[in-house]
Amino acid sequence: MTAPKTHPGRTGSRGRIDKREAILEAAFQVFSRKGFASACIKEIAVEAKVAKPTIYSHLDDKDALFREAVAAASEVAAAENIAAVEGLRNPTGDLDAAFAEAARLLLASCLHARSCALKRLTYAELPRFPELLDTVRGAVTDRLVDALAGHLALLSLAGSLSVADPVTAAEQFVSLLTGPLERRTRLGTRALPQAEVDAIGTAAVRTFLAAYRKD
Repeated sequence: MTAPKTHPGRTGSRGRIDKREAILEAAFQVFSRKGFASACIKEIAVEAKVAKPTIYSHLDDKDALFREAVAAASEVAAAENIAAVEGLRNPTGDLDAAFAEAARLLLASCLHARSCALKRLTYAELPRFPELLDTVRGAVTDRLVDALAGHLALLSLAGSLSVADPVTAAEQFVSLLTGPLERRTRLGTRALPQAEVDAIGTAAVRTFLAAYRKD
């Protein structure tokens, strides 16, 4: 019997991708704890369980590692945010319940430890890396608004909402949630009781639907 063919190149490629992801995750955790200036490549290598030269085989220097780690963390946060509003694509229950669930999931995503660390790290390192704001906002906020705008447009076409500008409406819904959340958590530095988080979501949904629900 002929042995099945193997594809070592493919396996090696997958292993290299996995190792790179592990390095970026470890780097984000270390940068989040210590900041850019105090973090060192050796500590990141230990956290990623790789040799220090392995990191340099994937990324040229500490600056590149930091940028890539933030970008990767932004992609994870973006995926969580988009998943949070997915239920609005085709709501199976009443509109209030669908928006309430989207608000609950989106607030939980915003309060996740990764999201809070990403926000703190971005603000802290903006003077050194001014492009970070575009990186994070482009992945986390802009993609969420685009996805949500698509759902709102479909709901408007279905006659559930009256939305002339889906992008503006999506921005407003996100702002109704994140504005009070950032103020009350002091930009993610203060924990909120769950009842207070729920109240933010309830008020946001009530205000949004009062403006856009189809008469």
